[in-house]
Amino acid sequence: MNSQANVNVVHESEAQRQHARVKIPAKLRFFNTDRTPTEARVIDLSAGGLAFTSTQPLTVGEVHKGRLQFVIDNLGLAMDVELQIRSYDRQTGRTGCQFQNLEPQDISTLRHLITSHLSGDIVTMGDVLATLQRDNFTKARKVKDGGSNMSAAGRLRAVVFSAGIFIVGLAAFGFIFKSVYGMYFVSHAQAGLVSVPGMNVTMPRDGTVQSLLKGDAIAAKGAPLATFSTSMLDVLKGHLDEDQLQPAKVEELFGKQMTGTLTSPCDCVVAQQMVADGQYANKGDVIFQLVPRGSLANVEARFTYRQFADVRPGTPVSFQVADEEQIRTGTIVSSTSLNSADLSSDIRVQIRPDAPLDSTYAGRPVEVTSDRGPSLNWLIDKAMAAGL
Repeated sequence: MNSQANVNVVHESEAQRQHARVKIPAKLRFFNTDRTPTEARVIDLSAGGLAFTSTQPLTVGEVHKGRLQFVIDNLGLAMDVELQIRSYDRQTGRTGCQFQNLEPQDISTLRHLITSHLSGDIVTMGDVLATLQRDNFTKARKVKDGGSNMSAAGRLRAVVFSAGIFIVGLAAFGFIFKSVYGMYFVSHAQAGLVSVPGMNVTMPRDGTVQSLLKGDAIAAKGAPLATFSTSMLDVLKGHLDEDQLQPAKVEELFGKQMTGTLTSPCDCVVAQQMVADGQYANKGDVIFQLVPRGSLANVEARFTYRQFADVRPGTPVSFQVADEEQIRTGTIVSSTSLNSADLSSDIRVQIRPDAPLDSTYAGRPVEVTSDRGPSLNWLIDKAMAAGL
């Protein structure tokens, strides 16, 4: 109840005179007559409060409601006010009050009455109405104290908040810069994988396969890789005469099985088994893909023709192998078309890593990017060339 309303506005006369007390004929009639006098004559009046003589003791700090009455041009002017008791003299009964929650129109009326009384002008009802019709308030002046009134905790909160806003703005700028840079200066491959020059072990005849590999999947030259089973009829096909092609003879040959062994042609690591154990395979099907031990892997990637200028031989690129956090670098050594008869086909490039890439990564997918934007080394070279 102590804070007055409309604290965001300033009356036009407050900059010159505040709370000038004048003796204006006025009466104050109280609404709550149980503990306050019914009516009292105003001793003096200001824009901030008034004083009157009370016949009953009043408690400082209490708020009372009443009606302030004036006589202007033989007409009564009344305004409802809220008064907070600020002082009380028990000997004389003088009571000082402060206005609470005055409306803008009431403030304008009080200011006009006080100003006219001080200047000796006669107050008329027309002047009062004219005062109420115009806008008598302006915006409050900003106080530029530079934060001198802030506490240490308030300043700390302000610094932390400003730092947070700065960090968020910096992160947003970095994200936008990275997105724009990646859009205009970085080319991404459509697909890529680690490739190793290897050998294929094929099925010599139609039949089923059973692997003999151990857990390490390493096979020395001549070591058995798997056994296969094929029908005897398939082995002797093309070598039987008419007597051996009788139904009974054919049925007998069909029921017989011949087994064989697939061996490793080199000291290799089995990169992949293409046919599962017990599965039927045709003659010529690839059963195992072998990689010579100690061989280094390369990277193959596929780009579109729109990126033709970015994937020329000799162009440095960056790539990341699946399941690895490390970013590796390499150089494009060759580029070919997937389909020479189709001019709209994609471009396949072969990348030689700058650091040796183990052959155990064979077959893993790779993300390849070609960055053609300005780098730190490029900036240093330009600065040195300029003599800076």
